[in-house]
Amino acid sequence: MDFIAFHLIFYLFFIPPLISGADTLVVNQSLSGNQTLISLAGNFEMGFFKPGKLPNYYIGIWYKNIKTLTVVWVANRETPIHDRFSSKLKVQDGNLVLVNESNTPVWSTNLITTDKHASVVLLDDGNLVLRYESSSSPPIWQSFDHPTHTFLPGNKLGYNKHTNTTQVMTSWRSREDPGVGLFSFEIVQQEKKYVLKWNRSVEYWSSGSWNGEFFSLIPEMRVPYVFSFNYIDNANESYFTYSFNDPSIISRLVIDVSGQIQQLTWMENSQEWYLFWSRPQKVCDVYAKCGTFSICNEQILPSCNCLIGFEPASWRDWNLSEFSGGCVRKTELKCRIKEENPGFITSYVPVNFLPTFYENKTLSLDESACRRSCLDDCSCDGYSFIDKTCRLWKSENLNSISLVFVSNDFNVEKFELNVKVASKDLQHPIKNTRYKKNDKVNLGVVIGSVIGVVLVLALALFIIYRKKRLVVGKTKMEGSLVAFVYRDLQRATKNFSEKLGSGGFGSVFKGVLHDSSIVAVKKLESVSQGEKQFRSEVSTIGTTQHVNLVRLRGFCAQGSSKLLVYDYMPNGSLDFHLFHKGLDSVLNWKTRYEIAVGIARGLVYLHEKCRDCIIHCDIKPENILLDADFCPKVADFGLAKLVGRDFSRVLTTMRGTRGYLAPEWLSGVPITAKADVFSYGMMLFELVHGKRNSEQFQGSVFTFFPSLAANVVMGGGDILSLLDSRLNREASVEEVTKVCKVAYWCIQDEEHDRPSMSQVEHILEGVVEVKMPPIPQSVKFFIDDDMEDVPFFAASSSIFNESSSTGSSQVHTSSLSGD
Repeated sequence: MDFIAFHLIFYLFFIPPLISGADTLVVNQSLSGNQTLISLAGNFEMGFFKPGKLPNYYIGIWYKNIKTLTVVWVANRETPIHDRFSSKLKVQDGNLVLVNESNTPVWSTNLITTDKHASVVLLDDGNLVLRYESSSSPPIWQSFDHPTHTFLPGNKLGYNKHTNTTQVMTSWRSREDPGVGLFSFEIVQQEKKYVLKWNRSVEYWSSGSWNGEFFSLIPEMRVPYVFSFNYIDNANESYFTYSFNDPSIISRLVIDVSGQIQQLTWMENSQEWYLFWSRPQKVCDVYAKCGTFSICNEQILPSCNCLIGFEPASWRDWNLSEFSGGCVRKTELKCRIKEENPGFITSYVPVNFLPTFYENKTLSLDESACRRSCLDDCSCDGYSFIDKTCRLWKSENLNSISLVFVSNDFNVEKFELNVKVASKDLQHPIKNTRYKKNDKVNLGVVIGSVIGVVLVLALALFIIYRKKRLVVGKTKMEGSLVAFVYRDLQRATKNFSEKLGSGGFGSVFKGVLHDSSIVAVKKLESVSQGEKQFRSEVSTIGTTQHVNLVRLRGFCAQGSSKLLVYDYMPNGSLDFHLFHKGLDSVLNWKTRYEIAVGIARGLVYLHEKCRDCIIHCDIKPENILLDADFCPKVADFGLAKLVGRDFSRVLTTMRGTRGYLAPEWLSGVPITAKADVFSYGMMLFELVHGKRNSEQFQGSVFTFFPSLAANVVMGGGDILSLLDSRLNREASVEEVTKVCKVAYWCIQDEEHDRPSMSQVEHILEGVVEVKMPPIPQSVKFFIDDDMEDVPFFAASSSIFNESSSTGSSQVHTSSLSGD
């Protein structure tokens, strides 16, 4: 009895209990229930967590100070436990082991070791380290060597040349299931690049090779901002790693359940994760994104939908935005039963999709015989007829693909894929004429129905006839666009009598449709395209939709008349509010800043998030419209292709001021999206100053605002002296400074020195800080002689600060005097 009591006392006094919140777990301690480990500085926390509604618990590591549970590592991905209070995580026999409520090990570090004295510690970088009891001993195991779906700064992701093993990140199975998903991110060390794979087999995206500074297909890495990047390739290993220049910024790289690799940064102000960049940029470029018998359409939400006659294989996964399980038929095909008489649904698939199919049979049949052959073959799941060749597809072949939506773009070569479905699930079920029971009764029903339909149609035609003069007709719908008749638009605009404005592409008139909705009708000038090509280009514009783009509602292509119908913007264009001196109200700084951010977002969508990059070619205040809430909408995007890009024409028709044109317009080199960046930068100066950049006073005195402002911005002067005098200096000094810096970066002489619009968006939204820019030659030309000796003009061509602290320039020059 005394012997037992002695050991009990020894255990109580000499074996330390786990104190929840400590960072270390030692032998004979365990973690269970609500107990957690917390890293020394409080950055990360480790314990049991439940990701979904099911009673499944996992051991994971998450950010301690972020209210939204954000897990960065999971131990028992495939072996959840159900009772966290009876389960234990402990150090046992030199390993870290998780045992469930039945005391059965469900996860372990699986080390072969004779050491009985080990401890595990959660570090401030999110790494869980198992080492011998001495804190100075090297790790014998660490979570950084076994990443799950998150790549944290300081981690290494690569290839071990001694063991020939590759570290692989894998997506979660769904938002509520951290099990190993279908998508992975791993290195191809021979080519010094990283790839995304589906099912560890099909590669669908590559980072491009490492060129010594960045991966060639990730332009966001071109300039150093808040990260430092390194790619190491030596005799032992090849790996990529990145770190923070500013430890206060929280960011992570994840392989998402969507199949995208995403760089996310935590925004303290909005308390949410901000998407810094993602690849592939288009979700439908993810292989088998929507699973089998589905179609992916980036232009709608959700982007995945089942084909007609099919439904999600798992509604629970579908509701969690996990689509990889795909779709199944609503009704099983009963091929041998003649009454079923199945039919086909047709999808249009890009021709370059064809090689991903594995055909069953290729037959020399006409299209009608090809269709019949598939109907009569129970093993045939679909057919296509391409180049006068019949191709029959088996179920197992079609089960490996999902389809991608193809818009009405006449330039995209596509083919029809016809998938077999049960007759009852077709939109227009096929009537079986082989069996004619109760024909007389059916005939009476049909005749009665026809008479009823005729009477209804007659009444409808009478009503239409009576209202014809008031109705704006629509010939047909093309996708989401309405094809209008010219004479009806003529009536809607009262013979184009109320002119809203004019520009390089034509004049705009106010109109009222039959449903009383107000529209803006643009009459395009000098459009030489044929009707078919015009409709193709307009179709592309119509499918390009974003909150910061003016929505195209329809068009008219009748003879030489080409018109576009847009939503009407009640607050007009930005130039009216900036430059019209007779206004009773003036745009305050908060609204101006939000306008700047909104325009940037619209341009990011055009440049980077459309299926094809759209270069606007004419960014200026006249082409920024404001809705009832002063939300900015970029207008006239995509119209450069409609009128052509002849340089002489563009230069003479770009309205008002040539000061928005990038230097490359004059040099004759190919125009890229960076031309829009230049124009945007010039417009930012006008948002600040409330006047045109180029003005002439007293006959011969010419001023160029970007040159005058350089004295203040570069010299650290009174930044609010640059502000529109009507604002009475009521603005954020930090925001005005930021806008001016961004503007100078945007108008750099060389394209490669200008930021992308996504980088501009990140700066204005506060994701990253911006460095002091060098002065472009075009601006230096107008600066007073006393600025010529300022050494800062040779500044680095990197837009981002190396840390988040802005810092002040050491250069002091005279500030702008007067307005």
